[in-house]
Amino acid sequence: MTDFLEKVNGKIEENRTEMISSLSKLISIPSIVDEDKGRGRKPFGRQVDEAYRWMLAKAEGDGFDTFDAKGYGGHIDYDGKEDGIVGVVGHLDVVPEGDGWEFEPFGGLVIDGYVCGRGAMDDKGPVIASYFAMKALKECGFEPAKTVRLILGLDEETNWKGMNYYLEHVGDYPDMGFTPDGDFPVIRAEMGILIFEIIKKLPASRGKGIELNSIKGGNAANAVPDHAKAVITDTAAGGYDLYKEMVANCREEKGWQIKCKGVGKSFEISVTGKSAHGAKPWQGVNAVSILMDFLSEIIFLNDGVSDFIDFYNKCIGYDYHGENIGCGFEDAESGKLVFNVGKIDVDRNAARITINVRYPVTMTNEDVYAGIMNVLDKYNIGIVKEREQAPINLDADTELVRILMDVYGRHTGDKTTEPMVIGGGTYARAMENIVAFGARFPGEPELGHQKNEKISVDNLMKLTRIYAEAIYELARVKD
Repeated sequence: MTDFLEKVNGKIEENRTEMISSLSKLISIPSIVDEDKGRGRKPFGRQVDEAYRWMLAKAEGDGFDTFDAKGYGGHIDYDGKEDGIVGVVGHLDVVPEGDGWEFEPFGGLVIDGYVCGRGAMDDKGPVIASYFAMKALKECGFEPAKTVRLILGLDEETNWKGMNYYLEHVGDYPDMGFTPDGDFPVIRAEMGILIFEIIKKLPASRGKGIELNSIKGGNAANAVPDHAKAVITDTAAGGYDLYKEMVANCREEKGWQIKCKGVGKSFEISVTGKSAHGAKPWQGVNAVSILMDFLSEIIFLNDGVSDFIDFYNKCIGYDYHGENIGCGFEDAESGKLVFNVGKIDVDRNAARITINVRYPVTMTNEDVYAGIMNVLDKYNIGIVKEREQAPINLDADTELVRILMDVYGRHTGDKTTEPMVIGGGTYARAMENIVAFGARFPGEPELGHQKNEKISVDNLMKLTRIYAEAIYELARVKD
């Protein structure tokens, strides 16, 4: 490592307290996208805009140039002497917090050496590390050949409208760069992503019997639901005690976290699961699938309801790879397709299930939809397509991947871990020649999209040192 980079690392250490307080501040702003409350230059709601404006103001106060695309996104520039842009692409929005936290999800507290709260790992912590890497380089007098640009996305966890708008209005794109929103050492390829709804209209009920009023569960397509509940009315016999006994038996025999309580003339069945990222649903416990499994034991008055529950359990259930619903594809590059049920919303008129699929890099979205429709047509069930992102696949020998692998290896001593192919989706898809580079180190638990999200201060500092050297190597004048 050069004497200059040693000087930069010293500056990073000097900025430790400021870095931690900055991350705590960002975490304290619950920047969950709310387009329903978006107005004017706050298209994703007040809280996302607050986090965004705070970050721009921080950068301007530190002497950086900024650009704002009318509240849809923007960037922070560290101007270079020559042509070209090195992009660092992050995001400030977060997924909903969910339940069961051991600390305040938007407290930004520092507990036992960790900065705690939603966004600590995905992606506010890595954005702060990237920013303070730029700041340390600037304060140490680094004169980049290429402009270093920290791009701030605002709806990465939802539909990317902000990034699309930003790219349409910014005028110039990075030549290369990274997004600090994945895993180390380098993610060179990302599986294709689909988000869609499976929809079934339900016929009206006739007569008296057991009626399903509603099923609701989940917060986001790209997260495993950690909660789900069904409200049921038994207009024939009022069998609350029977269902209470069924729930108790399931708790004892199957270990499910399931409860039953009276709600007026009806009763509510609720399930608690375990959240996880939609790219790795096997790391969680899907509360929706447990609830649908339980409901299969009930004979509903409405045959349409019973048929839909039967379809769910036969064609989806606990299958993480789409094999039962006709899209169980795989390839040597990326392995098996990943199938996640993120949300469910059923009332007396219709049933909707929100699905998140990650498909192999050698496949297409048409392959996936064709396979699924072969099954859905048999049940007279339809699909509403919401979001599609094609796979990306960079060769391990590209210059960008090699430079970042070398930087990672110097800081960690890890010379054996290979560049990765993942099911997650990052802003690497938004621009050419961008790859995901951190922030999770090999062997560490996946905390993004889960309760009790946090980042250790030691890792925050380590990230900043790694990102500073990566920026230096990508942006400097080459010998």
